[in-house]
Amino acid sequence: MPVVRKLIAETVGTGVLVFFGAGAATLAFGFHLAGASDSAGVVVTALVFGLVLFALMYAFGTVSGCHVNPAVTLGAVLLGRIKMPDAVMYWICQFSGGLIGALMLWAVVGQSPRYTRAGTGLGANGWGSSPASLIHITLGGAFLAEVILTAIFVFVWLTVTGRETNPAAMGLIGLALTLVHLVGIPLTGTSVNPARSLGSAAIVGGTALNQVWLFILAPLVGAVVAAVLHALLYGQPERPVLPFPRPRAHTDAAADAEQQSRH
Repeated sequence: MPVVRKLIAETVGTGVLVFFGAGAATLAFGFHLAGASDSAGVVVTALVFGLVLFALMYAFGTVSGCHVNPAVTLGAVLLGRIKMPDAVMYWICQFSGGLIGALMLWAVVGQSPRYTRAGTGLGANGWGSSPASLIHITLGGAFLAEVILTAIFVFVWLTVTGRETNPAAMGLIGLALTLVHLVGIPLTGTSVNPARSLGSAAIVGGTALNQVWLFILAPLVGAVVAAVLHALLYGQPERPVLPFPRPRAHTDAAADAEQQSRH
């Protein structure tokens, strides 16, 4: 049953992240609700991604660790925090959750008479002539950007969750996601999360689907870079760690009380 809870948390968490994050991107850049200012759309979208992850860390941190990102899970695997069979189940749930979240978003925004998959999109990522890249970055530039941004984000995630810390520090993970989006949105629309990218691309199709391979591969490479750097700085392997301490079982509390009464 605990395993089922973890898988449900990863599925729901990834779906929520995609619904709100890609939803903000769709409203800002697809429907142009930010007006003529691309900067306003970048800031709004980045903040939504960060705030949603901040909330999810508190909601699901004690259940599954709140990876909600295949790149994060890969980093955890490389540091010995999660076993490969469990990671595979996490990946399946994350990609499924990303697709479910994108489908839910499509079901909502698709009710607008102004919406078209080709024109409005669904917050997908891209490079070159893709409208997802505001500066029309090249393939090589997009790949390098996603590797760097993902490495930074995953490194922060691994560092914050890899030591005993005040729960308030979990906000740093959401802040890190906001920061990489502030830089990455003009470049590629910011992936740093293969599940987030595949969900939107699978529905939009066309150029987004043709280019999605980069936004699956590059974040995974970034996760490897982050894990290697973390291992060099902090040592490896590590024991599995959840972002928050698990609630103590009643039996443990009763045992402590009995032991104290004997003294």
